[in-house]
Amino acid sequence: MTDTSSSPTQLPDRLSINPKSPYYDEALLARGVGIKFDGQEKTNVEEYCVSEGWIRVAVGKTVDRKGNPLTIKLTGKVEPYLERK
Repeated sequence: MTDTSSSPTQLPDRLSINPKSPYYDEALLARGVGIKFDGQEKTNVEEYCVSEGWIRVAVGKTVDRKGNPLTIKLTGKVEPYLERK
């Protein structure tokens, strides 16, 4: 039996904030999704994957030639959660 009091909605294994990505979910992002990475809360996450254990974070304000932020992939323990309002 799962504990539904702490997580009423199952978060996806992979989620992106880029609307062009197949892993983009506007309704879920509107509710607010937070990420704990290796025990620390991260606020600049562009995309995450729980099963593979990585996140993509923006590198400053640098953008590529198409206007997308430059990102780096960090590996470790990923824990997504819904932010309370």
